[in-house]
Amino acid sequence: MKKYLLIGVSAFVLGAGTMAYVSQQAMASAQPRAKTYRMLGLFGDVVDTVERQYVTDVDDTKLIEAAIDGMLTSLDPHSGYLNPESFDEMRDQTRGEYGGLGIEVTSEEGVVKVIAPMDGTPAALAGVKAGDYITAVNGESVLGLSVTEAVKQMRGKAGEAVTLTIAREKSDPFDVKIVREVIKPKSAVAKMEGDYGYLRISAFNEKTTDETEAAFNELKLKNPKMKGLIVDLRNNPGGLLDQAVGVADLFLDGGEIVSQRGRDPRDVERYNARPGEITNGLPMVVLINSGSASAAEIVAGALQDRKRAELVGVTSFGKGSVQTVIPLRGGLDGALKLTTAKYFTPSGRSIQKTGIDPDLEVASTRDEAQSIANRAFQFSEASFRNALNADEGKVRRGAHQPAEAPPEAYDVKTGDFQLARAKDVLKYGSVAATPKLPKPTAKLAEVVSRAKVAEVKPPAATATAK
Repeated sequence: MKKYLLIGVSAFVLGAGTMAYVSQQAMASAQPRAKTYRMLGLFGDVVDTVERQYVTDVDDTKLIEAAIDGMLTSLDPHSGYLNPESFDEMRDQTRGEYGGLGIEVTSEEGVVKVIAPMDGTPAALAGVKAGDYITAVNGESVLGLSVTEAVKQMRGKAGEAVTLTIAREKSDPFDVKIVREVIKPKSAVAKMEGDYGYLRISAFNEKTTDETEAAFNELKLKNPKMKGLIVDLRNNPGGLLDQAVGVADLFLDGGEIVSQRGRDPRDVERYNARPGEITNGLPMVVLINSGSASAAEIVAGALQDRKRAELVGVTSFGKGSVQTVIPLRGGLDGALKLTTAKYFTPSGRSIQKTGIDPDLEVASTRDEAQSIANRAFQFSEASFRNALNADEGKVRRGAHQPAEAPPEAYDVKTGDFQLARAKDVLKYGSVAATPKLPKPTAKLAEVVSRAKVAEVKPPAATATAK
């Protein structure tokens, strides 16, 4: 009888302990939830107060959309909320046809900044450059606006003009008048550069892989004695992941192209090339610069890691995060553009912040060489205050003298120095075998005198103009 009683007591104690454990777990999970509910109640109180006491009438929908977008953009520069209209515009853009100016922009501390203009578009023809600040649209300040709101102001009917106020390093703010067009950028074009094929890929939309393959095949058919291929990814702001994988697949004979890894270390997705490649082993060089971002960096990193091509130019932008577009109610309420993973090259390198370093560093101009020597004027993912951190222990290369830049006698208005050096690499067979030029005399002393500049910030003139 005692034995049964002891067993019963033991069972009761064990049961009580288990119940206490479950209760503690429930309390632990309930506490954060209760805090969330309390903060949501606070949000409701704020909306109610604004509705009743703000100096003018407010639109509830705009208030809440701005709050959602602000929450998401506080996470990183590439997350955000797309209202139904913006979601439709984004789908038009990825389809490769839309109305607008043809620029890829982002937000930095409430400032709209150009990542890159797209080839042949009104913005590119008007002289808009990567790294420019857009401070106003048609005379109205865009300070503090989200990227979505700023883009909405820049878009409109084809044939209508829009005036952008631009602030640029070492320049006073100026206005640029641009006529909107229906943007139908051809993402891949090809031509011959002497004995070598030249393939320019300007973006990664739904047509890019097909256009790239068609452009190369047509060039090869007309020039069967082509001795090598140069792929130009400079100022390519990126685009669709599947198109980056598709383009890399054209030039790789099987093996990994890229992997993406989410919050859970076990959440790894790998993308591989299929057997066979379209060039039949032609030597390749890829051109990159600080405007080469995201999908462009995936292609460049894959071809570099797999020893399929050598890279010429300067370090790429460093946008190594994956954004998933999540429609809300089938898109009726717009969509979330949410960062869900990071990209890694076949060798396991993270692109985030650090970018892809070229095998032969070549500045396009002497001014660019100076900006590389002066970290304060570099434009990259690492310059965003809330950018996701790079892999542990890895940092983007700091201020330094680039290996090469155009000699003083070189006319950068009529010549492309980076392209010329890419042809030299193909001519001599490799970067290692290519004769090196004297290092440019960038003024590193200027960096020392500005050592207290901690981060890239808009120039004073920019803030005033906004």
